[in-house]
Amino acid sequence: MTRGKRFPISDSHRGTWSELFAALALLSWYGACDHSGGIYMKQPNVVFIISDDQGFWSLGCAGNREIYTPNIDRLAAQGMRFENFFCVSPVCSPARASLLTGCIPSQHGVHDWLRDDDERRASIEYLAGQYSYTKALAESGYECALSGKWHMGASARAQQGFTHWFCHKSGGGPYYGAPLYRDGVLYREERYVTDAITDDAVEFLNSHKEAEKPFYLHVAYTAPHAPWLNNHPEEYTKLYENCLFESVPHLPRHPDSIYLTDEVAKDERANLIGYFAAVTAMDAGIGHILETLDELGLAEDTLVVFTSDNGFSCGHHGFWGKGNGTFPLNMYEESVKVPFIARHPGRIPAGVVCDSLVSAYDFMPTLLDYLGLKPLDMAKRPGVSFVPALLGQGFERPGGIVVMDEYGPNRMLRDQRYKYIARYPYGPNALYDLKADPGEQDNLLAHGGFEALEQELRGRLEKWFAKYVNPEIDGAREAVFGSGQIGLAGLWGAGVSAHSCDDYIKKNPNYALYRVK
Repeated sequence: MTRGKRFPISDSHRGTWSELFAALALLSWYGACDHSGGIYMKQPNVVFIISDDQGFWSLGCAGNREIYTPNIDRLAAQGMRFENFFCVSPVCSPARASLLTGCIPSQHGVHDWLRDDDERRASIEYLAGQYSYTKALAESGYECALSGKWHMGASARAQQGFTHWFCHKSGGGPYYGAPLYRDGVLYREERYVTDAITDDAVEFLNSHKEAEKPFYLHVAYTAPHAPWLNNHPEEYTKLYENCLFESVPHLPRHPDSIYLTDEVAKDERANLIGYFAAVTAMDAGIGHILETLDELGLAEDTLVVFTSDNGFSCGHHGFWGKGNGTFPLNMYEESVKVPFIARHPGRIPAGVVCDSLVSAYDFMPTLLDYLGLKPLDMAKRPGVSFVPALLGQGFERPGGIVVMDEYGPNRMLRDQRYKYIARYPYGPNALYDLKADPGEQDNLLAHGGFEALEQELRGRLEKWFAKYVNPEIDGAREAVFGSGQIGLAGLWGAGVSAHSCDDYIKKNPNYALYRVK
């Protein structure tokens, strides 16, 4: 298994090899630019691959010696892997919307995973009238293609600059018989859906070998999202028949766990086999995409990015799930940290591991900066470009090294040492010293004596959010329980309830504070 060179953000004394990589990257970058305008004469293609509910720990290149991910590992060996990349919200729909728009949920209005139980809910275009990097790419001459999951509303129709639209109807579901839209027509896909998504992406690449326009291909797998039992090909599940699963913890049940943890506990081993198999099957699809780029002679001219929408716990902290795997909703590292790998031969140094703290809200400004483009809207976004990190240079975030997260009325500040979580309005709030307690087992606020530190961190958090929140759709005022969003948030919803509260939440003892008296 290939292990990369470590490349810390704040290290002011870089080694000779790192300096050489940076110099070569800059030379390649300079030579590929139109120096009259600062952008590429022949702009690179972009293949953006995103998994679903994948923990940062579930890759061979991240140190997991039990999971088979040879193609993603190869991508990391040929590019740069980020060890501290964070989603903006630890659940799929708001996380994806933030990646696409560069905005936090309290700016774009998607605060929870989107339910599409009926025609009204399924038809809501949550990002209507909003700006995204795919719109910016389309305006700059890119052809934008989607293969796979959207889950940001109105999945039946192409939007946000996309012209090729092969789209999953929902946010997940069975891997066989998946509901998919092709050219606006809904059908049931009898193939394994991971293969169907891969095949569509490969077909798009084959049809664009000689294309004059650059392309952006968004490959959005549903893997490794549930279900895990009886849903994955035997060729992948057999790989884990004798696996000891020592790479995941086996802990007592977290007291705040929801029903998913109890369901998995009925046959934890079979669910682990399914989760690991789903990752490996997706890795095989990614391998096919990378091979196609090689065969078509497109690899050198294509930026490839791999990430996940949000993280996931397979028994970590004693529960299964992501941010809504517990109630109250959680911000554990396994929920908010995701894999992120970028490869562009000759420009991004190969085999480098970067430990910068980076957020998904940084991705839009980074991608546009990398391509020499600018957004045409005037939105105030929180992100900054981390292109210097991609080129092997130093990267300093203005205002300090910190990332923020939100999930409804739950907000997080994380710097290099501390994580502070504020749950509005009732709590419980949390403070972790990640240096002394990387497993987040000891909430310092339970002891007393940290009031001054909490006040400082809460002040920083609230000042930051006040700068970016749209008060019409402020997540701190949204009744988000983790069981789905069913309409437009806040004032945008004109008084109609925007969030579902399922019975499993109402039966949870922690719901008592939220119960209407």
